[in-house]
Amino acid sequence: MPNEMNYIDYLRLNDILDAQFPESDKQNKSAHDEMLFIIIHQTYELWFKQLLYEVESVIQIMKKPSLNDNSPELQTVVHRLSRCTTILKVLVHQIDIMETMTPMDFLDFRDMLRPASGFQSWQFKKLEAWLGLKYEHRYGQEYYISQLKQEQIDIIKKAESELSLLELVNKWLERTPFFNEDINWKNFQTTSSSTKNADKHIFWSEYRHRYLESLASEEKTNYDLFDEVFSVDKKNLNDHRSLSPAACRAALFIMLYRGYPVLQLPFQLMTQLLEIDEQLSTWRYRHMNMVHRTIGKRIGTGGSSGRDYLKAALDKHYIFKEIAQLTSFLIERNRLPTLSREMEARLGFAG
Repeated sequence: MPNEMNYIDYLRLNDILDAQFPESDKQNKSAHDEMLFIIIHQTYELWFKQLLYEVESVIQIMKKPSLNDNSPELQTVVHRLSRCTTILKVLVHQIDIMETMTPMDFLDFRDMLRPASGFQSWQFKKLEAWLGLKYEHRYGQEYYISQLKQEQIDIIKKAESELSLLELVNKWLERTPFFNEDINWKNFQTTSSSTKNADKHIFWSEYRHRYLESLASEEKTNYDLFDEVFSVDKKNLNDHRSLSPAACRAALFIMLYRGYPVLQLPFQLMTQLLEIDEQLSTWRYRHMNMVHRTIGKRIGTGGSSGRDYLKAALDKHYIFKEIAQLTSFLIERNRLPTLSREMEARLGFAG
């Protein structure tokens, strides 16, 4: 009879449960809460591993030269990104457990940890790189890999050199076909003479007109911003932008007409990206407040400026912010241009 699978062996529980070695015990200065501290951080690293596993699978799908916007593959992408969001929510809630440890409890073993620090989590840095956080957009560039071993630095550098999820989303949005199919716009109705501008797509000329009409007098600065974000003139491109004007136009169109069947999955994909950013931001915010509550203004065990570093990273490390900022250009539903019957049929609502 073949050997039957055993729960303990399958999960390698003996390895996992024997992987906690408090420094305070080694030094005969027992600190009760160090066990909690170790288990919480080991759990974080296991979840980081799962997040990397999910994101890598999504990247492999998004790398394909074509991806049907109403396909099982895109459903898989949305599902796995949603799983990432749920995992990140768990990471946030684990801080609740960590905060049961008081500042005095932490001081019982804090000095024994130096120079170990959560800042040395190469998995988290790799995750950020795969999602789309570039080196030049990081806070504390000179410091963020300074305490890692060379093999870990190599892993992160390799991740930074590969196409990120954000870059692949940009390419996916740029491939949106609707604007290049003349039949979709043959019977498109316009309301303004401004839409006769030959160097602009008929839909975007019309939408720009309606958007500017919707602005309050206090929002006049948005006049130039619209063209800066959506113009096809490449001279307007900012070197620090992650989304091209074509990708921004496609993303906004998806937001505006997300009720159509073909656009529902693309809208869910973008929503999950924004949710991932929000949960990462929430995690950083909770972490920052926990550090401030626990060690005040003291430096971190790894030598960082503690709360001040975490606050600066929180303010700067938004990955999908350009998608979030597109909400600045939404208008009310009753102002939206009416799509032609041909376009409605293309999007799944045949008349």
